[in-house]
Amino acid sequence: MLVYGRNVALEVLKKPKNVKNVILQQGFDDKRILSLIENSKIPVRTVSKKEIDHLADGVHQGIILYIRDYQYYNLGRFLESNASFVVALDHIEDPHNFGAIIRTCEAAGVDAIIIPKDRQVPVNATVMKTSVGTLDNVKVIQVSNLATTLDTLKDNGFWVVGTALEDSVDYRDIDYSGKIVLVIGNEGFGISNIVRKKCDFVAKIPMYGTTNSLNASVASGIMIYEVVRNRK
Repeated sequence: MLVYGRNVALEVLKKPKNVKNVILQQGFDDKRILSLIENSKIPVRTVSKKEIDHLADGVHQGIILYIRDYQYYNLGRFLESNASFVVALDHIEDPHNFGAIIRTCEAAGVDAIIIPKDRQVPVNATVMKTSVGTLDNVKVIQVSNLATTLDTLKDNGFWVVGTALEDSVDYRDIDYSGKIVLVIGNEGFGISNIVRKKCDFVAKIPMYGTTNSLNASVASGIMIYEVVRNRK
């Protein structure tokens, strides 16, 4: 997997075991990054601006890292832990939304993120860049069937809270003190019918202006921190 940019490089290089090699633009002078590279003894290649521009599909800030493909966490192993707060994504398609949600989950101390294999953006270079390297601190679990996985989580004591505008209650009126799975729906269609049927509660974020919905990553941030607030 190829990632680029100084912020993500700083985070990734703090745990350099997954970095295969680094490509730097001639004249690259970020001392913090150069020090991390030197201490980790990762192979480095220096190239011209034209060459690095050709390699990176976006703003690279003079650095590209080749890292190992992301290794998803095992659901069975996760269920053996004392985890109590999970975020499940019901077919999020925008890698920028996914990356932003990962970053919020890491900041809030969410125990894991669960994603389906099909019709869901996987952990890729854009997700890694948007999450600013926080993936190393977040367990992402990929499952074949999200609805079945929700049943498994319910069998293990979790309550499932979905998000939707219709036939739902104010998100502030739900008790989040137990073991919680928070389900965030697709950007265009929300949570699917089969997933909604698995929910113990369906929450909504009230809209007071002319906007009738929020971006998936913004909505997840509001919901995640409401769960955290309830647990204090």
